[in-house]
Amino acid sequence: MKITVIGTGFVGVVSAAVFASLKNTVTGLDIDEAKVASLTQGKVPFFEPGLEELLISQQAEGRLTFTTNYIEAISEAELIIIAVGTPSDAHGHADLRFLYSAVDNLLPFLKDGAIVAIKSTVPPGTVSEIERHIKTKTTKPFSIAALPEFLREGTAVADTLKPDRVVVGADDPDAWEALKALHQPFGVPIIKVRPESAHMAKYSANAYLANRITFINQIADLCEKNEADIEEVIQAIGMDKRIGSHYWYPGFGYGGSCFPKDVRELAVYAQSKGEENNLFSKLHELNEERIPKLLDNYQKTVGSWKNKTVAVLGLSFKPHTNDMREAPSVKTIPYLLAAGAQVRAFDPQANDTAPFFIHDHPHLSYFPSLEAATQGVEIIMVLIEWPEIIEFDFSRVRNQTEEQWFIDARNQFAPTKVEAWGYNYLGIGR
Repeated sequence: MKITVIGTGFVGVVSAAVFASLKNTVTGLDIDEAKVASLTQGKVPFFEPGLEELLISQQAEGRLTFTTNYIEAISEAELIIIAVGTPSDAHGHADLRFLYSAVDNLLPFLKDGAIVAIKSTVPPGTVSEIERHIKTKTTKPFSIAALPEFLREGTAVADTLKPDRVVVGADDPDAWEALKALHQPFGVPIIKVRPESAHMAKYSANAYLANRITFINQIADLCEKNEADIEEVIQAIGMDKRIGSHYWYPGFGYGGSCFPKDVRELAVYAQSKGEENNLFSKLHELNEERIPKLLDNYQKTVGSWKNKTVAVLGLSFKPHTNDMREAPSVKTIPYLLAAGAQVRAFDPQANDTAPFFIHDHPHLSYFPSLEAATQGVEIIMVLIEWPEIIEFDFSRVRNQTEEQWFIDARNQFAPTKVEAWGYNYLGIGR
């Protein structure tokens, strides 16, 4: 199949490379010349395990190319996947300007009978609006569908090659059959729904997972007030088959490029439909308050942050990515600096990304290794569970002559082990 993917961000590049690996002829299209030049050389502008190797191999096989030329990319494409960004605006609505711009730019070159599939995260009803928009500008026959993504950064290539399911929102039978055939090599369930349901499924999945994180954080807060241990609580409730032991992450709240954005957009969407008092608004509110609340509580135990030297380990929003959008560090480090602390920061991949998200400060330094970052500090704060951090023997950097605190923001360490190293341990809900 001849496929063009418009938008070479995270979702677009992963989708293009994976579909090319399934023997399709794929073109990645973007208006950013520098990004296209970089991708053509096999260089991915972000860190994602396995993606660069796949990108290089598929270009070498001749199945994958990148271009800024709409005529070249669109005129022969049987399937056009739109994967441009739809960031939230100042009021929490999905900003669809890039989506409409991509549609308008492709229309003059649209092949008769082509399928336009929207992979970008958009509110329900957008597919119908785009379909009406296209029909006002062309008489060419075409099909339109929703093709939401459910990727996780850090495992995106594996998630695309072996997803839990594929959701196709298509009213047109030909579009459904073509998209079903495209995804059949994955060997997973392919679910046919209406386009509105497809996009609602995307928002619902992310909001539910965000809800689990927020729920367990609320329970963890209660555990700290009654001497229960949140990890024991998770073990107990996880035995209930209706609940399960998976995806309980007590900590500094949810972050990344999807959960905060999608929860807020779903809250605003619900309000626009007359559901003013909705769960999603409360989820957003609680998550926004989470980090300041925890840092205030920690301060009561460790003493004032003022003049304390703190090693902040893990700057990305999760392991195996350098993405810092809505990462805990983006709120934590400015808070500590404003409170008078000196911060020594380290991340296996995000050290170079961090300055784009955290303003320079005379008391903020980045270090190339965990050992260097933890030298001479009074507090070690582990924000993200990178293997390099979790597997490190912190007894090697223990200052035996001074009291030191160890803040485990994701409950990845056994308190007894940390205390055996000589630190005072602080976790979440423990």
